[in-house]
Amino acid sequence: MQNRTNIFLLIIVTLFSGYGCTKNFDSINKNPFDFDEDELVADHRLMGEPLSQAQLNLLIYNDPPTAQLQQNLNADVFSGYMMPPTPFEGNINNTNYGLLYFWNNKPWLIAYAYVMKSCDFAQEKARGKYPDFYAWAQILKVEAMHRVSDIYGPIIYSHYGVINPDKSVDYDSQQEAYYHFFTDLDSAINVLTRYIDSNAQQRFSAFDLVYNGDYSRWVKFANTLRLRLAIRIYNVDPEKARKEGEAALRHPLGLLQDPQDLFAVNISPVTHPLNIMCYTWADLRMSAPMESILTGYKDPRLPHYFVPTDAGTNTYHGIRNGINISAKEEYSGFSQLVRFENRILFMTVAEAWFLKAEAALHNWKNAGNAANNYVQGIQASFRQYNIPNVNDYINNSTNKPNPYVDPRNPENNIPPGSPYLSKITIRWDEQATEAEKLERIITQKWIAMFPEGQEAWSEFRRTGYPKLFPVVINNSGNTIATEKFIRRLPIPQLEITTNPKAVYRARLTLGGEDTGGTPLWWDTRP
Repeated sequence: MQNRTNIFLLIIVTLFSGYGCTKNFDSINKNPFDFDEDELVADHRLMGEPLSQAQLNLLIYNDPPTAQLQQNLNADVFSGYMMPPTPFEGNINNTNYGLLYFWNNKPWLIAYAYVMKSCDFAQEKARGKYPDFYAWAQILKVEAMHRVSDIYGPIIYSHYGVINPDKSVDYDSQQEAYYHFFTDLDSAINVLTRYIDSNAQQRFSAFDLVYNGDYSRWVKFANTLRLRLAIRIYNVDPEKARKEGEAALRHPLGLLQDPQDLFAVNISPVTHPLNIMCYTWADLRMSAPMESILTGYKDPRLPHYFVPTDAGTNTYHGIRNGINISAKEEYSGFSQLVRFENRILFMTVAEAWFLKAEAALHNWKNAGNAANNYVQGIQASFRQYNIPNVNDYINNSTNKPNPYVDPRNPENNIPPGSPYLSKITIRWDEQATEAEKLERIITQKWIAMFPEGQEAWSEFRRTGYPKLFPVVINNSGNTIATEKFIRRLPIPQLEITTNPKAVYRARLTLGGEDTGGTPLWWDTRP
């Protein structure tokens, strides 16, 4: 992986440094170790290497401290997946809504510096000449920037690189950004589909860290991403949601389906940043909702996600979010995450089935049957971990999430009968209410998407499922209601300092204050 980085840096240095040669580029005077832009285009490195970097930095692969701030100490925690035992900043930090601006700049900075910039560079070189590379960059941009929008709301997308006379760069509202996402995905899907239909050369393989240059799988991913975004806006923009969702569902190549279709970036030989956070720094443990749901359901995925505590072979404990932690040692013996392989997961095949299940609830064309899609989603998740005997789990109609007991402090307990403790079971019930059907779908989807906390947080905000536990300590200064949970991160301080006029205009699109308590455009949950 270091070789890829070095090659990309060499390309940039070569393009912008200049070098001596004769007027006729005589081969005698040409440095045999130099290469010009035409040569780079010939083997597609000029576009491919930047797009390799874009993939690697969807979650920054080689800088665990930055990855910790890019996602782990916000979405991974807010989603109910994980919780640090570490009382960062005197126990006033994101985990208890004491939002730290110097932490919360990072998701923005990484996306723009390493993904948006790389995609823009590649598209400038590909424009009008290499439509397949241009389309690939569009898909990567949407994957990266919808995540950024789902953190902050308004983002710089369609105006990227356009400087106004007042030196500002305009934002898109979240609605505008989503509409641009759909347009870009539609264009990219059409371009790559034409390449596939015409049996044209597929040229990604040297740079593709997800599908090894398989255009059909990129189209299936783009279709599934389109369906993801369509489902996300259903509550606020149902006509647009249906139009985009049905376009994804009717595409002949379909959605992610085969086990090898899951979207995971190969960062080998670099280790997964979560491994560093959990094992080297001891800054990461299982969350309380994970303990409650996985142990309550007797879910066989539990040992594929977490390690038993120091207390015993089959004992798992998670830490509740937003509690009083006096010292790291207090909770460091709770369940660690398993050690992850050298791939960073962003979309599972199971998610595609659960998206179809929800689309079926809305009666979208080509969505199929909600019950069947729900079952297929659970089966796909079990296949991902090579777990047999899925039928016993799917047909269980008695198991429910367990009450939560904190062996260190009973003030953190979630007792039986708590409104934050779900009563939903696993087996599909065709006679259930629409709300109960949705809770089943999203609860199983939440389990299956682990450890992709960004998407899990977005789904919780959109639906309120699965039921999570509110923070015990709320350090937001009354800007985030405890029982309503955190809804977004404020616009980064860096932008407020360097792009203030555009930030002022962007804030007007929020429909509320620029705080963690203001819901995003698609977040209509009370």
